[in-house]
Amino acid sequence: MYNSRAAARYVRRAASVPVTGTAALTRPVVSTFAFMRLPQERRKTARVQVPLLAAARSDANVYSKMSLLHRRISTECSQTSETHHAVVSTFDLFSIGIGPSSSHTVGPMRAAKIFISDLERHGVLHQVAKLRADVYGSLALTGVGHGTPNAVLMGLEGESPESVDTSTILSRVADMNTTKRITLNGQHSIAFDPMRDLVLHHFDSLPQHPNGMRFTAFTASGDMLATNEFFSIGGGFVVNEQTQLAHGENLYYKSDLARFGTEQVANTRKKQDVVVTALPFTNAEQLLQVCRREKMSIAQVVYENELRWRTPDEIQTQTFAIWQCMDSSIRNGCLTEETMLPGNLRARRRAPGLYRKLLRGLYNATPVGKQGIESSWAREYGHGDAPARNAAVSGSAAGRSARGLAMMPRRQPKRMLLPALDYLSVYAIAVNEENAAGGRVVTAPTNGAAGVIPAVLKYYLEFISENPEQDILEFIFTAAAIGMLYKRGASISAAEMGCQGEVGVACSMSAAGFAAVMGGTVEQIENAAEIGMEHNLGLTCDPVDGLVQIPCIERNALGAVKAVTAAQLALNEDGTHRVSLDQVIETMRQTGQDMQSKYKETSQGGLAVNVPMC
Repeated sequence: MYNSRAAARYVRRAASVPVTGTAALTRPVVSTFAFMRLPQERRKTARVQVPLLAAARSDANVYSKMSLLHRRISTECSQTSETHHAVVSTFDLFSIGIGPSSSHTVGPMRAAKIFISDLERHGVLHQVAKLRADVYGSLALTGVGHGTPNAVLMGLEGESPESVDTSTILSRVADMNTTKRITLNGQHSIAFDPMRDLVLHHFDSLPQHPNGMRFTAFTASGDMLATNEFFSIGGGFVVNEQTQLAHGENLYYKSDLARFGTEQVANTRKKQDVVVTALPFTNAEQLLQVCRREKMSIAQVVYENELRWRTPDEIQTQTFAIWQCMDSSIRNGCLTEETMLPGNLRARRRAPGLYRKLLRGLYNATPVGKQGIESSWAREYGHGDAPARNAAVSGSAAGRSARGLAMMPRRQPKRMLLPALDYLSVYAIAVNEENAAGGRVVTAPTNGAAGVIPAVLKYYLEFISENPEQDILEFIFTAAAIGMLYKRGASISAAEMGCQGEVGVACSMSAAGFAAVMGGTVEQIENAAEIGMEHNLGLTCDPVDGLVQIPCIERNALGAVKAVTAAQLALNEDGTHRVSLDQVIETMRQTGQDMQSKYKETSQGGLAVNVPMC
C-alpha cells in the first residue's frame, strides 16, 4: 500500500538522484574556512557512518523502455524517519541561480537538465523524436509568473541555473515558439511546440509534493523511451522517486557536479560501503551538545563536516564566490538604470532611488544650534529666547507660551535618523528586485527570500566588521547550520510551508549569523534564530499575479530588519529562554501542514485575490 506519510517524509527530508545505471553516489554537505581548521586530535570524537545509497543498476537493453519508469516511494522510507541527520552542504543551501524563484525556476531547470543528461548518458538521446513535459500543482498555478515554462525549456536545452546567460532566455524561448523546435542538451534538434508539449496542470497535483514535474520521451514510432518524475522541494533542491532512501542519508542534488562529484571521489566511493560525517546533528539541541562537547562554535562544526569533502582552500574560495554573487546582486539592484519590473503589475524598481537618497549624507546643510542665534520658530512663538524663559513665572508669559504651543505649525515630513533600517531595507530590496527581473542571485535559502541574508551580512561588513573575510565565513556557516535544521525538521518550500518557510527561515538564519559575528554564545545564537522564526509563524505566500514582487520584495526588507532586532534581543540576554529553536521549527511544520493550499504559493488567496490588477 502506498504510504503517503512516508512519501511526505521522503520529499521533505530525503534527496536522491535519477537512476543512471551506476551506483548512486552520496555527497554529504561541506563548508569550511581555513582559519577554523583544528588539530587532528580535536577531531577524534565519535563519527557516525552513513550508508551509501545504492541505485538499482539498469540493464542497457531494458533501459530504453523501463529504467526511468515511475515508481512509487517504497514504504521502507518510513523506517528511517527518525535516523536522518540534518547535515547537508552549505554550498547546496547557498547556490548561485537565477530569479525569480528557486523552487519554480531553478528547480525545474535542474530537473529538466538531469532528465536530458540521463538520456545522453545512456546513449539514447538521439533516439528521442518527441518529448512532453507536464508541470503540476503549485508549479503550474504560479508557473508563468515564476518563469517555470522558460526554465524547463532552458533545462531541456542543457542549460543550468549557474551558467545560463539570462539575457538570452526570452529570445531563445521566442525562437522555440516560432520554429516549433528545441535542441535537446544543445545537440539534438526535435519538433517541439511549447504551447502543446509543455502542459501546465493547474488543477492536478502529484501526491508526493505540490511542486511536481513529469518528463516523457518518445521514439519516432511513438513508443515511450523514458519517463521520470521530479519534485522541486524548495531552495533549488530537486528529488525524484527513482532511488530509494538509505538509513541516515541526506542527499539533495543541485547540479551534475553535486550528483557525481569529482572523478577521484566517484572512484573512491565505488569501493566504499559508507561515508563519514564528522560531527552529525539532527536538531538544534544536538547541535548545541556537539558545540559544547567539542568546544566549537556552530560555524566550526559546519566547517568540520565540510572538510570531509573539500580542502580548506576550495571551501574558502567557494564561500567567497557565494558572497561575491550576493554583493553583486545588491550592487546591480542599486545601480540599474531600469525603472520597471517585468510582468502585468508594472511595479517600479525602488532600490536605485532609495540608494540615491542614502548617498545624500547624514548631516544637515544648515548650521543648527549656534550660540546667540535665535530660531525663527522661537521668535514667532515665544520659545527659545532667554527673556521668555526668565518671564515664565508670570501668568502672561505662561499664557503666551501655552498659546505658542497651540499655534505650532504642522511639521513637514522628516527623514528618520535610523540609517541602519534604511541600509538594511535598500540592500534587501535591491536583491529581490534583481531576482524579480530574472537576474542572478544566491538562493539563501530560496530565491523568494534571497535578499534577507545578503542585506544583513552587507550591513555588518560595511558598518561593524573589523575582519571581513573571517566574518563572511562565520556568518554564512552559522546561517547554513540553522538552514539545515529547518530543511530536516520542516521545509524551506513555500508550497509546503507558506512564506514562513522562506522569508521566515531566512530571517532566522540571518539572526543567527548576525549574533555569531557579534560575538554571541551558541546559546544566544540559537535564541536569535528562534526569535527570528517565532514572529514569522503563520506567514502566508500569496504573490499577486504569481509574480515574486508583491509582497515578496518588501517582505525581504522587513525580514532583514527583524533579523537584526532578533539578534539584538538575544545578545542582550544570557542565552536562557523559554521557547527553543526545535520547538519553533516543529510549530512551523505543523502550521504549514494546517495552512490551506491557497496560502501556499498558489495565488488563490490572500493578497493575490484582493489586489486588483487594473
